Amino acid sequence: MSNKDWPLWEVFIRSKSGLAHKHVGSLHAADAKMAVENARDVYTRRMEGVSIWVVKSSDIVASSPADKDFMFDPANDKVYRHPTFYEIPPEVGHM
Repeated sequence: MSNKDWPLWEVFIRSKSGLAHKHVGSLHAADAKMAVENARDVYTRRMEGVSIWVVKSSDIVASSPADKDFMFDPANDKVYRHPTFYEIPPEVGHM
């Protein structure tokens, strides 16, 4: 398999402990190990990451923006799903 046939991987980096992973870009790699190593080299040059996730782009399933009303409007009438009813202790940090 030539490198132009390598699968596309989506890269997520967690910049600090306790924070969420964020999508930072994409890259081609032959396998998961190579994808993690390449992601480290490309996206964490300044030692800004503590964790890297790579996911094959072909494995990602997403909702369609056209389904927005169907997918998300039903939650508006379920106020218990909104975090305004819960007090988060200060020691929890970034949440």
